[in-house]
Amino acid sequence: MEKLKIGSVTLENNLILAPMAGVTDLPFRLLCKEQGAGLLCMEMVSAKAIYYNNRNTEKLLEIHPDEKPVSLQLFGSDADVIAQMAAKIEDRPFSILDFNMGCPVPKVVNNHEGSALMKDPKLAEEILTKLVRAVKKPVTVKIRKGFDEEHVNAVEIAKIAESCGVAAIAVHGRTRQQYYSGTADWDIIRRVKEAVSIPVIGNGDLRTAADVIRMKEQTGCDGFMIGRGARGNPWIFRQILYRLETGEELPKPSIREISDMVLRHARLQIAVKGEYIGIREIRKHAAWYTAGCRNSAKLRGRINEVENYGQLEKLFTELAES
Repeated sequence: MEKLKIGSVTLENNLILAPMAGVTDLPFRLLCKEQGAGLLCMEMVSAKAIYYNNRNTEKLLEIHPDEKPVSLQLFGSDADVIAQMAAKIEDRPFSILDFNMGCPVPKVVNNHEGSALMKDPKLAEEILTKLVRAVKKPVTVKIRKGFDEEHVNAVEIAKIAESCGVAAIAVHGRTRQQYYSGTADWDIIRRVKEAVSIPVIGNGDLRTAADVIRMKEQTGCDGFMIGRGARGNPWIFRQILYRLETGEELPKPSIREISDMVLRHARLQIAVKGEYIGIREIRKHAAWYTAGCRNSAKLRGRINEVENYGQLEKLFTELAES
């Protein structure tokens, strides 16, 4: 499997767990690491929230020794605040600092943050220049194809990022306008790859090993960032690695393996967040894990009624034995 060098950091392989708000928390990252992910991206963190010592943000910044290497992702629009907060947190045990220019969520975009920065190359350049100067760790950036189809500027932004000293760039092949609908345009990833000499990481519609092989052939990109394809399927990393190494497909996890993983995930959630929050957060994960199982709609209804670990264990023990 190809290793990937990002600045001074060498990854064991080029499969990367994408940063996803509300998904790539500490428990889920640990499970993906066990399944072979080469780099884990944390949930995005607001530079302003660090500045104001927001209590919830401290939890988002937690890193476990077993999950390294980790990429910590900041978002914001004030270049000075972003640079200062990056310097402030640099001694934390993350390996790579990522900057978010891809988030499509209205409250982020309306704040001139996330993918809104695709519309402002001058500000993007100021932020990335100051960010790279502020820290010694490698800085990467995650972008989209453009803000909308009328403003497809991923190549321009990528060239700016490279000139600012950014170590690698991840490209999601959709515009902000598309959110996560339609099909990702992999051609834009190819065009970015041809335009810059830093590593380019492809993102969008990677759900199987065959998708990774196809993206590599179509774009020549250096790494593969897996987002929604990993929800409810931390095994995806092992499946892809196995296919690339042997040419064969691993069988899909059995109902018992799925049940065991849900319960393990729940125990990790509870250990990190306490039972009340842990159980409520595991419900959505459990629904993703069991999508496509027999009677999954009915099962989802039962999952949403679970109030404690005992009830969850009973439900999934029954499922494993059915």
